[in-house]
Amino acid sequence: MERNKNVGAIGVIITIIILVLLVIFTNRSTESTSIIENIANVVVVPIQNGLTYLKNKINNNDKFFENIDDLKAENEELKQKNSELEKSLREFEVMKTENEQLKQQLNLAEKYTEYTTIPGTIISRDISNYSKTLLINIGSDNGIKENMTVIAEEGLVGYIVSTTPTTAKIQTIVDSASSTSCLTSTTRENMVCKGTIENESTLKATNLSIDANIIQGDSVETSGMGGIYTKGIHVGRIKSVSEGTNKIDSYAIIETAVDFEKLETVLVIVQ
Repeated sequence: MERNKNVGAIGVIITIIILVLLVIFTNRSTESTSIIENIANVVVVPIQNGLTYLKNKINNNDKFFENIDDLKAENEELKQKNSELEKSLREFEVMKTENEQLKQQLNLAEKYTEYTTIPGTIISRDISNYSKTLLINIGSDNGIKENMTVIAEEGLVGYIVSTTPTTAKIQTIVDSASSTSCLTSTTRENMVCKGTIENESTLKATNLSIDANIIQGDSVETSGMGGIYTKGIHVGRIKSVSEGTNKIDSYAIIETAVDFEKLETVLVIVQ
């Protein structure tokens, strides 16, 4: 009787163990299935999508390359149009510059109607400590000769020192070798204005008389003496006056009317 009870207990235990194992294996199977599904989603699905995309491209192969050819043709056409637009823009800028120069020349000619003049444009500059010359685009073929006076809208520029058939060189009044006979507009004091090495926008006025009355801010013009410049051309204004140990050493600094750094158009007085 007791033996039967033991057998029955063992059977119950075995049954419980089998049920537990079934539950465990069932759960593992579910987890394994989930892992496999996840791997499929991460790896297999993108591959399927890529194969589908490639298949579509192969099926539309002719159309795909046809589109590329069309795009290349359109790109070349756009490049050509862009090149033409850039060329037109450059031509417009050149015309605009030429128009401005002609306008400046016309304004100059209208301002100096008392002179017979020929307009010119500066094509190069030689600006150094010792030399300040300009080259213009008119020469002997245009009637330009040495020693002719050159002016701008603001006033005196210099004079012609040499010519070629198509160009002329100007020695400016701010050149250190230049010397201009001038007088003050108000007190009519005579002076000689020379270019300086230090500055290309000022002149040094020397040869002042002992009793000279030089007024700061007074206008300075050509005196007509010296045989080069016509009388009455505006040169600049008195910037400062310096008195030396005696009156003979006194001098004045004149700021030129012409801005030589920005100068583009001039008039040569031929008569």
